[in-house]
Amino acid sequence: MDTGGRATGARGPAVLADPTRVRILQEIRRAPDGRAMVSRLADTLGLRQPTVSHHMKALLGEGVVTREQDGRRAWYRIAGAHEGRIIALLGDAEQGGDPDLERISADLALRFRGTLSPETVARCVEESRDLLALSPGPLLASRTGAFAAARLEALVRGDAARTGAERPEVLFVCVQNAGRSQIAAAILRHLAGGRVSVRTAGSAPAPQVKASVVAALDEIGVPVGGEFPKPLTDEAVRAADVVVTMGCGDACPVYPGRRYLDWELPDPADLPLDAVRGIRDDIETRVRTLLDELLPAA
Repeated sequence: MDTGGRATGARGPAVLADPTRVRILQEIRRAPDGRAMVSRLADTLGLRQPTVSHHMKALLGEGVVTREQDGRRAWYRIAGAHEGRIIALLGDAEQGGDPDLERISADLALRFRGTLSPETVARCVEESRDLLALSPGPLLASRTGAFAAARLEALVRGDAARTGAERPEVLFVCVQNAGRSQIAAAILRHLAGGRVSVRTAGSAPAPQVKASVVAALDEIGVPVGGEFPKPLTDEAVRAADVVVTMGCGDACPVYPGRRYLDWELPDPADLPLDAVRGIRDDIETRVRTLLDELLPAA
């Protein structure tokens, strides 16, 4: 048996920040015998084998997985010595534990001190955890903190008087918040830098951003980063200057003073990578037009 790699060190959590790697590990865990080959993972995730091999090399190098050579075939398992830690990082409900809501609330209350009451912050944190738990995914604690922080920031912005000096804010909404809206948001962030505030949401969010979406964006040098599907909330709509909907029907509430756009686009879920590329390029064209409208050239 070739174990390959080394014990997971300080970079272990960093190597798991990529959503495609998280999905690879989830598929290995789901396999009946707890192991998988690159070819099967590529078929399941809708990725090219070289893409899966690239991610597997990174996981192997950090000791997150082990490799078993069986003739010409190579099987991969989650490293036994670190399985508990990896399961916790993936948000396993049985072994990962519940989020420490008191600590998350205390940290956010400090961030919003003088603006929002600790009671408001605590309610938002608890509700955010409950909303995310409806679509179980990995890293529930850190996602709860990030989602609650974004909602509280939107709440502050929505309640404040608007000035011409504020950055324009765009909210992209689709059904699962795992495909079209994530593509649009990632491209707008990439092109606008810090000049535009960008949020996403879904009327029925999925557990993860689609691996094919991450791959299609990676090809053009656009990172997804730590983004994850988030439920559509009232304060996110109230905070937005522009709300772009993509196939979510009437789920998005309408408030005066916002600009609403409806982009008719195919859902990339379960589509091959070539089809996702076409959707990506269509979205990029629309995003560039929107950016020109938001930040016209001097």
